[in-house]
Amino acid sequence: MYHSVAEHTEDPYNVTVSPGRLDRQLRWLRRRGLRGVGVGELLRERAAGRGAGLVGLTFDDGYADFIGEAVPLLRRHGCTATVFVLPGRLGGDNEWDPLGPRKPLLTEAGIRAAVGAGMEVGSHGLLHLDLTAADDETLRRETEGSRVVLEEITGRRVEGFCYPYGTADHRAVRAVRAAGYTYACAIDPGPLTGLHALPRVHIGEKDTSPRLYAKRLLHPLRRRALPSGPTAPAAGSLTGAGR
Repeated sequence: MYHSVAEHTEDPYNVTVSPGRLDRQLRWLRRRGLRGVGVGELLRERAAGRGAGLVGLTFDDGYADFIGEAVPLLRRHGCTATVFVLPGRLGGDNEWDPLGPRKPLLTEAGIRAAVGAGMEVGSHGLLHLDLTAADDETLRRETEGSRVVLEEITGRRVEGFCYPYGTADHRAVRAVRAAGYTYACAIDPGPLTGLHALPRVHIGEKDTSPRLYAKRLLHPLRRRALPSGPTAPAAGSLTGAGR
């Protein structure tokens, strides 16, 4: 789980990785025979019995630096990723982080550029709201509504959702499933772990080789295993699908 990729001095929420650090982290993966891919591809390959050696890479919040900084490095190392974007804040910034610093978010053109670069685009909701505190109508807009907007922008079926702040409960999971998403990402969903509440591990600027090695070992011990044999998401275009 990544967020922003940029040179930085302020990072109160530990959401920024410098380009140099990301380059070294991706190189660490590749030297161990691992390849980063989007979560949709990871699940399809896993369902087909070809998931060995693949690591799902996600970039939350849809920061504009994903195009300028993350994508070139991902492509250099033969990797792809899923970027979870906020179609209700196109071209805005991360105002939900009161301590800042302000970071610009992807525009419609940036989202299309991510698709054109071979990256998967998923929804992070419309406005980055905690879904566990949302009323029914807000929950519907953030899940179903964001998917409709993103499919109009990309012309592709949007399969993945990511819970803002990584928080989910039974009600949020049901809403995401009802909205038609094939999978959803959380952080440490505990008993909710499944295709619509996938566990992830946070990666930050301080994650050097020894820390990455430790996180790789500890991740399956700290988080519940995904049930075997998940249904694979189908890749495809929305052309003519009427959504």
